[in-house]
Amino acid sequence: MNAPPEPQGRYASFEAFYPYYIHEHSNRTCRRIHVVGTGLVILAFVGFLLTLNPWWLLAMPLIGYGFAWVGHFFFEKNRPATFQYPLWSLMGDFRLFFETVTGRRRF
Repeated sequence: MNAPPEPQGRYASFEAFYPYYIHEHSNRTCRRIHVVGTGLVILAFVGFLLTLNPWWLLAMPLIGYGFAWVGHFFFEKNRPATFQYPLWSLMGDFRLFFETVTGRRRF
């Protein structure tokens, strides 16, 4: 699978960015780790809502980035897109999660 070329500047939209995001997650194990990590982030947020304990909020980025970085550094062997595109990468994580749990993308 060929990588979509990065633009000269920044991506103009999330829709333009998402094919690049998916390419950067072409390793199946990396994608699985991302999906598990994003699911745990959602559970941590639910934990916060149920308890109002701010430690759950602190846990969210640690869980999310921890799982994602393990996937990238050990399996995908690339640099996470979040370093260059933090908001769109976060949006990509949630889109990948929902596409996977709804069966639109293979786990």
